[in-house]
Amino acid sequence: MAISEATSAPPSGPVPATPILQPLPSGDGGGDGRNEGDGGVPYLPATLDTTFWGRLPCAGDEPVLTIEPGTAVVIDTLSHEGVLDDQGRDPRAFFARHGVPAEHVLDDAVELAAASDAAHGRDATADGPHVVTGPIAVRGAQPGDLITMTLLDATPRVPYGVISNRHGRGALAGEYPLEAGPVSVFAAVDHDPDGSLVGTLPLVPGGDHTVRFPLHPFLGIMGVAVAGDERPHSVPPGSHGGNVDIALLTEGASLHLPVQVPGALAYVGDPHFAQGDGEVALTAMEASLRVTVRFDLVPRAEAVAMFGEIAGPLAETADLLVPTGLDEDLDEAVRACVRAAIDLLEARYGMDRSLAYAYLSAATDFDISQVVDLVKGVHARIRKADFGG
Repeated sequence: MAISEATSAPPSGPVPATPILQPLPSGDGGGDGRNEGDGGVPYLPATLDTTFWGRLPCAGDEPVLTIEPGTAVVIDTLSHEGVLDDQGRDPRAFFARHGVPAEHVLDDAVELAAASDAAHGRDATADGPHVVTGPIAVRGAQPGDLITMTLLDATPRVPYGVISNRHGRGALAGEYPLEAGPVSVFAAVDHDPDGSLVGTLPLVPGGDHTVRFPLHPFLGIMGVAVAGDERPHSVPPGSHGGNVDIALLTEGASLHLPVQVPGALAYVGDPHFAQGDGEVALTAMEASLRVTVRFDLVPRAEAVAMFGEIAGPLAETADLLVPTGLDEDLDEAVRACVRAAIDLLEARYGMDRSLAYAYLSAATDFDISQVVDLVKGVHARIRKADFGG
């Protein structure tokens, strides 16, 4: 279902490991930020009018696209790496230092970086780094309902990414970076013999890229607008979702979120090619994606029957139910996740709470989503098969 338009390297230049997916040509527009792509699938580009930089939508923001429940939308997302102020705010110059030709840098990233902070409504000294595309209104969505965002496709737009450690952040803040200033590590994309995509790194700065690791693209940010007229900071996740950084949310996975404002006003961003649980250095392998996301509406009564009362993000894969816990204190995040898991097992399967607690202790992994987003995240992996599917 993904829509792609490849910009190939010139004959004299390097051939990229994956096509360069520049923005698609404008369609009919539809008056609300909408273009029609292949097969009439709505396409939402990443432009000044359809993105937020460093903040997330709130109830006071107007949707850039309005859709019926169950609609899939092709969305261009932009990585913040290469466009940030401490990287020079010139992605062509930044990536040229790593051997990337100018034509392999995304035009929409260049345009985003070139625009003034005033044009973005951004305070570079206070706001977060992330770029999100949206918001998208889902007709009929009301507070109390759930919005289910399912990632149907995640296609790399470029064959490279960046892993950063900066701002005294990360699991080893105060120990790393080892040198003054931000560290932005360039990671390339290559093919393994079986055709699968891998990320590559050198063993030492400037060395050959001999370290290879699998890519599992996903969106670090999937969220809905908060009530009120104050846009939340893009870094800490919350009941609205946002920067949840759950690496399980790859193609085929869904994130269920409680609707907080009419229409939900959903958005996506912070595209990742790969991330280890914990995201310990501060970022994943950050790189732009073209994604196809389906937006389903689950009315409140149905949502309660399926999941119980959900106060925050709940992920789901074909095999797993993935409740979450969020808190500035990692221990409290674990406790919140355990409570959410017990609530889920009671609501979905009618399981006695003490037996659910025992089951979780014997059979469920509680993983650290990330420890670097001010509010720490934990997620549980409950196997559906243990309950008959």
